[in-house]
Amino acid sequence: MPVLRNTALATVGAGAGALAWASLVERHWYALRRATLPVLAPGSRSIRVLHLSDLHLVPRQERRIQWVRDLAALEPDLVVNTGDNCSDLAAVPAVLRALEPLLERPGVFVLGSNDYYGPKPKNPLKYLTVGHPKGRDLGAPELPTAELVAGLSQGWTDLDNVRTRMSVGGVELELVGVDDPHIGLDRYADVTAPAATDVALTMGVVHAPYTHVLDPMAADGAGLILAGHTHGGQVDVPFYGALATNCDLDTRRAKGVSRWWPGANGIPSRHAPAGAAWLNVSAGLGHSKYAPVRFACRPEASLLTLVPR
Repeated sequence: MPVLRNTALATVGAGAGALAWASLVERHWYALRRATLPVLAPGSRSIRVLHLSDLHLVPRQERRIQWVRDLAALEPDLVVNTGDNCSDLAAVPAVLRALEPLLERPGVFVLGSNDYYGPKPKNPLKYLTVGHPKGRDLGAPELPTAELVAGLSQGWTDLDNVRTRMSVGGVELELVGVDDPHIGLDRYADVTAPAATDVALTMGVVHAPYTHVLDPMAADGAGLILAGHTHGGQVDVPFYGALATNCDLDTRRAKGVSRWWPGANGIPSRHAPAGAAWLNVSAGLGHSKYAPVRFACRPEASLLTLVPR
């Protein structure tokens, strides 16, 4: 009996310690993840892309706001924001204050569900399924989306269901984005086209990396696709990784850089065919205010150096 009692106490203690770490330490332990990707046309000069996602801000989160503002010192050539900026009905002014210095840089954005709807408490086990209620179906309150879009559009281009071109640091890019597939707002069919041949790169941008968007983007010739939404699993198992992605993307791609091609889901990147796209899924910087934890999955932004292939 003493052995069982000691084991139980040790288990409870370990659980309490893990919860304290996840809620008090790791969720504030912001990281800048760097990667170099050979995606530009031969002869192009390199450019640096700052990829932000899933800020999930509430107005009082001054530490996160200041950390994001300080990213402007990196002087990226392009900022890409893949959505879910808000975690409170009054968050928009805080989001725009956090992004203010970066709005002076060239940038693009797409929206996520938490740019349309505020968070609601929910059973976290529902994240292990794809078909749980979302957004309006969950009865979530609506956010001032128009105010957010107007603020972001003061410096950046709205890529929601848009295909456009942009010169970034003297490098010509084609950019194609969709509104959030997680709540059924994506219309890639409206913007599908073969990748332009007179640019250095066609880049796809989406909030939630559902395969029905990733596959046609890659098939059209996008060389790089940026996404967020997954939180990298948010609460991961050490030495194993994410248990869920909150979409149909396989868990080995829950965060970081991998390769993508039509039908790639569940297949390791080492099997990528020639010409496969590069995929960067950001683990994001935040969390729902009703789930203020991160475990074995630090909040992050990505600085991607794009170089000739």
